Amino acid sequence: MTDHPPQTGKVLHLVHEALGAEVVGVYLHGSAVLGGLRPSSDLDVLVVARRRTTGQERRALVHGLLGVSGDRARNGGPVRPVELTVVAQGDVRPWRYPPRCEFLYGEWLRDEFERGGTPAPALMPDLAPLITMALLGNAPLYGPPPAEVLDPVPHEDLRRAIVAGVPDLLADLESDTRNVLLTLARIWTTLATGVITSKDAAAAWVLGRLPDRHRSVLAEARSLYLGDAANLAHPSGPGDLGNESWDGSMPEVREHVDHVVRAIDQLAARGG
Repeated sequence: MTDHPPQTGKVLHLVHEALGAEVVGVYLHGSAVLGGLRPSSDLDVLVVARRRTTGQERRALVHGLLGVSGDRARNGGPVRPVELTVVAQGDVRPWRYPPRCEFLYGEWLRDEFERGGTPAPALMPDLAPLITMALLGNAPLYGPPPAEVLDPVPHEDLRRAIVAGVPDLLADLESDTRNVLLTLARIWTTLATGVITSKDAAAAWVLGRLPDRHRSVLAEARSLYLGDAANLAHPSGPGDLGNESWDGSMPEVREHVDHVVRAIDQLAARGG
């Protein structure tokens, strides 16, 4: 199932305005191709360019995305947050690890971009699961199917990329609790099964393997993600994590996270 929110056309337009004929393909990934967008899901977009980007092109992308992404969209919000990633095809095909990312926009970076910041190219292990999802979803918004543009990511590179991201997740536990809980669940699920699933499906898989004392916080994070208002202790608007307060649950959250990270470490130590 693939969702195309109304703002997809605006994102495509600004990508072509900024990069022109250098665009090889534009592909959905994330929730849109893993079971469908949820109320708080970002619109995840991968752009494959023929060459590396210039500073002017990256600034143009930032300017355009500030207008069409999230609750603070300059051109009229609230709208769904956009996470947009640009890679140069030659940096990911043939595949090598760690891969280079040309550009990354996400709403968590908005304050920096509003102050005039521009994302710089950098090595980004997270491209391994991102490209895997784009290939799995096979949802081109522009250009040929992703399998004609991107190489598959070896399982070992996928495994070490998602494990490498755990420390950064833990650093964001208090500020982005719901997403951290769900992403850790997906890491555990992917290591154990070899398959990337939606966050809610991963949470359901993990809930079936948790001791009772560690289940409640993940169950609540999953309900929040699904927009199940009848079961929410921390209600928020669509896409808005700012209204959630996990302060009273943080001891339980940390105990849950410690348990999940131990499971991830055990799987990583034995190679999956």
